[in-house]
Amino acid sequence: MFVVELSLKLSPMPISVQRKDLEAAQSLYGEIRQAMESGHPQLMDLRCEKSEEKQICLRSSEIVSVQLYEKSAMGAGSKRPGFSTGD
Repeated sequence: MFVVELSLKLSPMPISVQRKDLEAAQSLYGEIRQAMESGHPQLMDLRCEKSEEKQICLRSSEIVSVQLYEKSAMGAGSKRPGFSTGD
């Protein structure tokens, strides 16, 4: 399972959606990045593949960052997703 995580302006909690395979996650990441680059706010409907009843609609201009990581990376002893100043 792969996670696409979004940070939003003025929100301390990230929003994340899951994709079953890397190709689908990379496609969603690219779609979100393209919306951020366009400079024209648009509504984005996102749905989680793990829990399909979960969905959210957000304005692309409110997205501050997007990251993609494999969910298994959260296991014990693994590095945290994102970037850190440590090892």
